[in-house]
Amino acid sequence: QVQLAESGGGLVQAGGSLRLSCAASGRTFDSNGVGWFRQAPGKEREFVAALVHRFGYIGYADSVKGRFTVSRDNAKNTVYLQMNSLRPEDTAVYYCGIRRDNTGALRLQSSYAYWGQGTQVTVSS
Repeated sequence: QVQLAESGGGLVQAGGSLRLSCAASGRTFDSNGVGWFRQAPGKEREFVAALVHRFGYIGYADSVKGRFTVSRDNAKNTVYLQMNSLRPEDTAVYYCGIRRDNTGALRLQSSYAYWGQGTQVTVSS
C-alpha cells in the first residue's frame, strides 16, 4: 500500500521560508512524476510544482516560480518543496501526489493516483 506523508508546514511571517517534505512508503518516487499542489479555504486545489526525475523535468506554477524549488532525495525516498519569500497568498494546505502514469498532465490533480494528508502553511502579513 502506497502512503505519502507531508511535513514541514507551519506559521511563518511574510518573507520567510519553509521546507516541506513528502516521504513515501510502499513505493518509490519512480518515473511517473511527483507533484505538489495546494488548497486554500474556499478554493480549488491548484498546481504548485512537479518533478519527473526520469526526464529531468521540473515545472512550477507562475505564482511560485523563482521562489519555490522542488527536489528529491532518492536515498530517503523523499521529495522536498523549498519555499522562500513566502507571501500571505501562499497560505494553504499543501499536498504531494504521485502521478498515475506518464500520460497525465502534471498540472492536473486528476492525473495523480496517490496523495498525502496535507500540511498546513500559514503566512502572516
